Amino acid sequence: MRDFVILIRTYTSMKKVIIIYGPPGAGKGTQANLLAAKLGFLHFDTGKYLERFVHDPENQKNLIVKKERVLFDAGKLCTPGWVLKIVRKKTAELARSNFGLAFSGSPRTVFEAFGDSKNQGLIEIFEKYYGKKNIIPIALKVAPETSLMRNGGRLVCFTCGTVVLSGNCVGKACPICASPLKRRTLDTPEIIKTRLKEYAERTAPILAGLKKRGYRLNKINGEPLPYAVFKNIIRKIKLS
Repeated sequence: MRDFVILIRTYTSMKKVIIIYGPPGAGKGTQANLLAAKLGFLHFDTGKYLERFVHDPENQKNLIVKKERVLFDAGKLCTPGWVLKIVRKKTAELARSNFGLAFSGSPRTVFEAFGDSKNQGLIEIFEKYYGKKNIIPIALKVAPETSLMRNGGRLVCFTCGTVVLSGNCVGKACPICASPLKRRTLDTPEIIKTRLKEYAERTAPILAGLKKRGYRLNKINGEPLPYAVFKNIIRKIKLS
């Protein structure tokens, strides 16, 4: 019985939202996956969620989705109002699961984060379900050259989502499910540069907005190997 009570207390204390920001290739998804595995969080990868949504064959007759797909495939951020609507709905569903959440790179625009007089932003949703003290923003810092190098060499398994950082493995088998590895259209040098510009102009300003709202921003060097970055995150946010 005592062990059960300890388990419940530990579980309750882990009901937090960790928001990981950083430019393309900073390791947001990798660190969110590590947090999910280590702490039992759910990782909501907004980029992958939107990618599946706009490429879903069942959605291709929807004119709005077709428009958003053009933006997505060009490396530009999708329309904030549209993204907020579908991500807000999914976030509420995840919050009701009573698990902690790890968000990688979302919300992506100031509007998605904070909304306006008529629209509730995602930060307000997080505060509603988790409480402000349980929301932890993290900013991973990497040089533009690192973004280009990492994303330019990234291959993805389109079956299980495994990422392999080696551009020499196109067509080779995924180490997890043996499906062929492919390069995403988002990971060409030209589109990576567009994504870096989009991050600097439209996503990075959220960090200042969070500080203004009273949040402490945890800045982490994203250049080292993933395990070292992860150790720094755990040490910085004091979770284990």
